[in-house]
Amino acid sequence: MAEPPGTQRDQLDEDLNEKLVEILKPEFEAAGTVPPADDDAAEAPAKPEATTDKDFFQALGGWGALLDVGLPWIAFMIVYAASDHDLKLALIVAVACGGAVALLRLLRKQPLRNVIGGFIGVAFSAWVANRSGKAENVYLPGMILSGGYLLIYGLSIVVRWPLFGALYGVITQTGGDWRKDPDMYRGFNRATLVFAGLFAGRLAIQIPLYLTHQLNALGIAKIGLGLPCYALALWLAYSVLRGSLPADKWDETRDHVTGLLRGGAGKK
Repeated sequence: MAEPPGTQRDQLDEDLNEKLVEILKPEFEAAGTVPPADDDAAEAPAKPEATTDKDFFQALGGWGALLDVGLPWIAFMIVYAASDHDLKLALIVAVACGGAVALLRLLRKQPLRNVIGGFIGVAFSAWVANRSGKAENVYLPGMILSGGYLLIYGLSIVVRWPLFGALYGVITQTGGDWRKDPDMYRGFNRATLVFAGLFAGRLAIQIPLYLTHQLNALGIAKIGLGLPCYALALWLAYSVLRGSLPADKWDETRDHVTGLLRGGAGKK
């Protein structure tokens, strides 16, 4: 029995559409807009874009992010020592250095989140030191901030909701599902412990120096415990998290976190 003309025409249209998609697929791929193969594919939820370990580190800002935060403090130390302890001049140069870095990043259309955070920190520290007239107080806000971070990281571990895991649950909109996976719980707990240790170590060294008014040693500790130790903690947290997860879980976790750090933007 012959098929109705309408059915034959629909089948012919479908075949032509499939051929057209197949012919134009290279052009769609080059433009980054490959059409869905069927309606089910069009309705499927978007998956995180595959990333690499290099993408993960670059999304954090790379080494440039560490320099953005640290350069104003290095400038403060150099100017304060070279100007025979001229506190106001050193503070002005430090704040100006932070502003110059922010302007450079803005002109080059690069991410500003690390620069803005560093600039606000330097400006507030300069204000505190200038109000008190004590040079060592330029480091006081940073120490208080380290204490706050230590409290947050430490409490999250004590209540068995390590901070990195809680953030991951928010990123992926999965809540506390990661806590049911022993590998993921262990990995996030270890990564959180690394950063809790970083802030505890900073305070253990800086507080005695601050209380004994050892400004030069405090400045060196600020720089040494800033860039190098942050980089080390970042690498350790990255390593223990990756080492705690099977390859497939690590790839998915990295993709989610990298996507968030990029602000949801895809890879260019």
